[in-house]
Amino acid sequence: MSEILSIPEVAGLDSASGVIRISPELNVPLTDRVRRLIDTPAFRRLARIAQLGLVPLVYPGATHSRFEHSLGVYRNALLFLRQLSHDERFRSGVGRPEAELFIAAALLHDIGHWPFCHPIEDIHLESLPSHEDLAARHLLDGELPEALRDDWGIEPQRVVAILSQPASSTAGSILRSCLSGPIDIDKLDYLGRDSLHAGVPYGRHFDQGRLVSSLCLNAAGDGLAITEKGKTAAELMLFARYVMFSEVYWHHGVRAATAMLQRAFHALHERLDLDALFRSSDAEVVDALLGAAGEGERELLDGIFGARRQLYKRVAQYSIFEGREIYELLARRPFAWLVECAAALAGLVGEESGVEVRPHELLIDAPPVHREVEFDIEVFFRKEGRHRRLDEVSPVVRTLAREQFDDYVKRVRVFAHPRVAEGLRSASLERLIPEAVRRTAHEAGSA
Repeated sequence: MSEILSIPEVAGLDSASGVIRISPELNVPLTDRVRRLIDTPAFRRLARIAQLGLVPLVYPGATHSRFEHSLGVYRNALLFLRQLSHDERFRSGVGRPEAELFIAAALLHDIGHWPFCHPIEDIHLESLPSHEDLAARHLLDGELPEALRDDWGIEPQRVVAILSQPASSTAGSILRSCLSGPIDIDKLDYLGRDSLHAGVPYGRHFDQGRLVSSLCLNAAGDGLAITEKGKTAAELMLFARYVMFSEVYWHHGVRAATAMLQRAFHALHERLDLDALFRSSDAEVVDALLGAAGEGERELLDGIFGARRQLYKRVAQYSIFEGREIYELLARRPFAWLVECAAALAGLVGEESGVEVRPHELLIDAPPVHREVEFDIEVFFRKEGRHRRLDEVSPVVRTLAREQFDDYVKRVRVFAHPRVAEGLRSASLERLIPEAVRRTAHEAGSA
């Protein structure tokens, strides 16, 4: 028997005792050393951070926490190890110490996330640490490093390395691909879990069990692959991710709230104690933002977090198939540039209509500078004894992963305060936006 199968947490997958229950009806093995990790203040904080940030403003049931998600990712790590332990090449490269490091890293993979982390990271402020940097702070200070050393025999820096640094060994490369790759323990949890809590079917319409049972190593032996029997499940997983972005993560209402929060945070970040903020809960971050807000920022924040929800209205939308010229003018611009362009556009609309549009009342939401990772994984065909790239044998993957995903799902949108939205819908935005871009570029050049 593989030594990996004797790891207490992996063996616990088949036990009905010593477990914690999470949705949807899943038993998660809890050993004493896992309990000690999840009972630390750093990990317990994740129970007060919503996995989907602002999505509950549109999908009220999506209030699940990063704590729950982390337990699901940890369980997936055990399933991956159990499956891959039957692969001779995996066993020869990954022993029990590496497998236990992988388990701990899976459990702690979100330890550096702060409230509303991804929308704030997309602003790309220079003063902003990455959540990987913050993970290192948690893992190298406090109770977590002590628990890792005492109970797991793991130096905390090794967890930091596997979570955020390039792999330095074949075993590290394999485990990194399981943590963060086209088919990884994180995506396999959040797609189904987010879909379940949001009350939509899109993220659950692929055979997760079939996919896990097809896991193997790639031709080079340094990363994850699937056997031919997992091909259809992988195609459906990619489609599930595409639809979840389209219908949930980049839903226009979610993006309106996101644009409002980003605009407020961009204006307020220099007045905030960021180090304290990033160790806080959702509620504490909201209180800090409101405490620092001026009139414009408070109007934005009250629309999201106040007693009466008042999201900005979508007044225009552009993509590569609807208003492509404007889409290409605005997509993947730096956030600070978009703020200036929106202010210029507000001024132009005011000049033309005679109705004042204050700068914070008009927002441009555009795809961020970075793109989503392509779905690049190999399929092993046993009868041929060879690996092929999935996009070579799947038109679904070739189309969704390389041509459609970002440009079709992540649209450019113009949002406006309800007070001025109707007037903006009738404004000549297609004519005014290029002029706003020109003015913004001129100002940037002058500066």
